[in-house]
Amino acid sequence: MKPEVFLPENYRPAEDEPFMNDRQLEYFRRKLLGWKHELLEQSNETLVGLSESARNVPDIADRASEETDRALELRTRDRQRKLVSKIDAALRRIANGEFGYCETSGEPISLKRLDARPIATMTLEAQERHERRERVHRDD
Repeated sequence: MKPEVFLPENYRPAEDEPFMNDRQLEYFRRKLLGWKHELLEQSNETLVGLSESARNVPDIADRASEETDRALELRTRDRQRKLVSKIDAALRRIANGEFGYCETSGEPISLKRLDARPIATMTLEAQERHERRERVHRDD
């Protein structure tokens, strides 16, 4: 097991340091774990809220509004559940030493992109190519 990496409080990955060094990996690991923790807390709040709001509302309009709100909340939580899976995959890539590199080209993903979206698996260029191909095939 690796020893814990010291990370200064205001640390931000910089282009002038070796790519995906121990500090950068620890920075992204902590960022991903914090994000996951936040999503799981929100999910638990939703479960509590839904169990408390399960009541019989006599007014049809109020009931419809409540059902719409509940459906929207559940759809949001489903997206977040999928996001937690992507966060777990990114954490596995950190553990395997594959984090920060494009899965299609093997090139480093920019630090700015990873900081904005730490679950990114492709460089911006590769992602754009992927989305263009997806759009073309979807139109068929």
